[in-house]
Amino acid sequence: MGTQGTYVEPGREFVRDTRYIDTRITADGSDGYPVEAGRYRLVAARACPWANRTLIVRRLLGLEDAISLGLCGPTHDADSWTFDLDPGGVDPVLRIPRLKDAYEKRFPGYPKGITVPAIVDERDGAVVTNDYAQMTLDFSTQWTNFHRDGAPQLYPEALRAEIDEINDVVFRDVNNGVYRCGFAGSQEAYDKAFARLFSRLDELDERLATQRYLVGDTITEADVRLFTTLVRFDAVYHGHFKTNRNLLAQMPALWAYARDLFQTPGFGDTVDFTQIKQHYYLVHTDINPTGIVPDGPDLRGWRTAHHREQLGGRPFGDGTPPPPPRPDETVPKENGVPTDG
Repeated sequence: MGTQGTYVEPGREFVRDTRYIDTRITADGSDGYPVEAGRYRLVAARACPWANRTLIVRRLLGLEDAISLGLCGPTHDADSWTFDLDPGGVDPVLRIPRLKDAYEKRFPGYPKGITVPAIVDERDGAVVTNDYAQMTLDFSTQWTNFHRDGAPQLYPEALRAEIDEINDVVFRDVNNGVYRCGFAGSQEAYDKAFARLFSRLDELDERLATQRYLVGDTITEADVRLFTTLVRFDAVYHGHFKTNRNLLAQMPALWAYARDLFQTPGFGDTVDFTQIKQHYYLVHTDINPTGIVPDGPDLRGWRTAHHREQLGGRPFGDGTPPPPPRPDETVPKENGVPTDG
């Protein structure tokens, strides 16, 4: 890796820049990018929670044939995410070594961070969007002609207001809340973020004690967004980001909920714990200057019985589970949860 970025500004609280490339790929092509199978490449990284959302939704909806997938490695420098997992360190479709090249193709001198997930137009190799929040909603609402038979309704119209509301608070206090703890530049900023995070987790734990999913009785976009933070909590955030009031495994409803989703096809089979740990502990050198990646925690608990089916609910509603992941998109066995013992 080249020069590493810095993530903590001394004396300041962490504020995420949420101004992303807001171009959309839509059925009517109103932004100049119409939905078209085989035209776009999703560039993601298994390490990143925001990108992990797109991997889950793409799989649940069965968009693998319509939208190709490029995967960056778990580490990056201050300049760009890179395709170091591919032969020669070059994406086999886009033929570039750095995701930055796709950003620069459309926006020469692009002044902001190079983020995943991003969608790139394969025709010219230029980035279309990196607006991860809108991206998965558009997978659900704009790409319907390419959904698999039995695809679930992740953003049903009747529940959108409630989904949007829970997504907003989960983003502010949980998804981004762990970063506000980890990247806090003062004790005051950390204490404030820590209290806010665990207050919201306590509320969610109480909510999920009596209902299987966050909104309605099926899996929705809201569950996808919460899951990608929860699955990283004990492995990374508890220690690395100092979110250590307790482990996720010590919050009964949230822990059972997270295991329920992890064991649901399309969720746990997208999770690469090795890459997750490598990303946080190797990239954030201002937090972890030794670059030591911890050996723990024991991951086998993710496969234990959760008993959430007793609350009712139908994971996929009137739909069906997705088929197993494609061989070339399967998480290496050694990077997942051990199946022995």
